[in-house]
This record gives sequence, structure tokens and C-alpha cells, in this order.
Amino acid sequence: MKTVQQVQQIHQIQQKADERSTLTGTNKFELLLFRLGGDRHGERNELFGINVFKIREIVAMPEVTAVAGARPHVLGVVHLRGEIIQVLDLPAIAGCIPATGLNIMLVTEFARTTQAFAVESVEEIVRLDWNCVMSAERSTGGGTLVASIARLDDEAGGARLVQVLDLETILRNLAPPERPAVHPGASGTAIRLKPGALILAADDSVAARALIEQSLDAIGLPCLMTRTGKQAWEQLHRIADQAEAEGHTVYDKVAMVLTDLEMPEMDGFTLTRSIKQSPRFNQLPVVIHSSLSGTTNEEHVRSVGADAYVAKFSAEDLANAIRTVLHA
Repeated sequence: MKTVQQVQQIHQIQQKADERSTLTGTNKFELLLFRLGGDRHGERNELFGINVFKIREIVAMPEVTAVAGARPHVLGVVHLRGEIIQVLDLPAIAGCIPATGLNIMLVTEFARTTQAFAVESVEEIVRLDWNCVMSAERSTGGGTLVASIARLDDEAGGARLVQVLDLETILRNLAPPERPAVHPGASGTAIRLKPGALILAADDSVAARALIEQSLDAIGLPCLMTRTGKQAWEQLHRIADQAEAEGHTVYDKVAMVLTDLEMPEMDGFTLTRSIKQSPRFNQLPVVIHSSLSGTTNEEHVRSVGADAYVAKFSAEDLANAIRTVLHA
């Protein structure tokens, strides 16, 4: 169990925003490592992780007020800095049993929502290259709660594996929307692209990819979906090669790139910068669509040359951004 002093130290590290902001230009990010407990036999206490950009605050577990009729895995609510925040039992969601109890609360802010997750303990914050992260679908066959697997190498030549949780999917599974996220006709009339053109999209979240595909389909846009920035970058080159072999250009085949920010292998910042700095692709519009919100992230988006930024998830906002970028 972490002491309150240790939690405060991690919180201080977390607040070094100026230093952390430089990571967006290096394909690196910082991961908060924590533990949820073992299995029902008290074994296999694995490491889990969350991108530090999603963490607003780390505190010792406060008293939680139970809420009548709450959904499963909702512990209740806390009053923190003038705000009522829902607290979720992350070990229970992941099927783990804490050996020492729920000792730490991670307050997160992403996808236009604020919520807290109770965990057993926090370990440290590590800085990683996205090249050290692999898609969970690619490496495990697809788990609904885990977006990716990070590899932490040590000086002795060994490695630890960290499961990076797909928080967007977890929230959507716990509290499915009362009405469909994508309403036919709500996003306006269909957008017409030149024949044979499509939207190239990249997102590592299963839930996000499904919503993106539904949203684009609702406004008549064909889409080629990839799971990482690296896959999108490689696919873009393949499309360009094919177009040139046919006597066309990549702009005849790809109308726009739509990308998440947090992705294994290559993040959305690096993908966007690569496109905008490439003589072959620099006229392609790029829209960044991310659960990472806030002024700082929007400034980073502008710095890499993206044409628009949309916070997840609003089908109408996404459609409006696409119309603006495509002048449709």
C-alpha cells in the first residue's frame, strides 16, 4: 500500500505539465502504473496502466457515499474540490481481488467526463516510446477491457508487461447510453466525395472504432479503419503507390485522415506531423478525434498542423468538423 506521502510525490510528478508537454513531439508518453489485486486464488497480481494525460489527480482513498440503486461496480460518489464524482471499483471490473483493499483513487478526465477509479496501489510513472506498445487485439486476440500491452525493459535485460486499459470501452460497458450515440439524420445530409475516395481512420479502441464507423456511415462516408498510427501511415503509402500506378494521386483516393491521439506503435501527434511534413501527403486534411481534452492538448494539436480537433464522442460535432475541413 502506498503512503499518503508517496501519493503526494506521484501527484507532484504528474503536475510537471511543461516538461510533459514536450512528449507530444517525440512519439513518447507517460504511463501511470498501478495494481488491482490478484485472481480468486490470490495470485497473478498484474500491472495495469493509464496514460498520465487522462489522470487529473491521485489521492488516498476517501470515504465514499453509497448511492441507492447504483449500477454494478459503482462504489458511490465522493465530494472532491467542490465536485461530486462517481467512483468505480476498477478491480471488480477487471475481475481482480485486492489483497489490501481499495487504497488509492485515480481521478480521471477524458471523453468529456470526469470519474474516479478505485485501485489497490500505485507503482510509479514511467516514460515510454509508443514503439514499446502493441495493440491488445494484435497480441492477445482482442480483449474488451485492454487497449494495448506495454513492454517495460529493465537494465538486466528483462521485461515487464503492462496492460493499458481501454477506459472508454469500460465506461461504455458499465453505463450504455440510453439512446444511440449516432442518430440517423441528426448529423445532417450525406457528404459527397469524389468517386473512389474514402476517409482513412485510426483508433485503437474497439468502442471508438465502432462509433466512428457508424458516424461516418450516417453521413455517407466510406471509411478504411486502422488500429494504430503506424498502420494508418503504412496504409497511406500503399494507397498512394496504387494511385500513382493507376495514373492518379493519393488525393484521388483519400479525402481526409481521422486519427486518435493515444495509439500503439505511433501516436496521432506523430502521424499528423508525418503527414503534414511529407511532400507526398501534406495537402491531406487531418482531423484529430481524441478523448484527451483540454487547452494544452488542443495547443499540441495545432502545433503538429492538424486541421481540426474534436473531443470524443459526439457524432454531430464530428460531422460538423468533417464538413468544415472538406468544405462540404
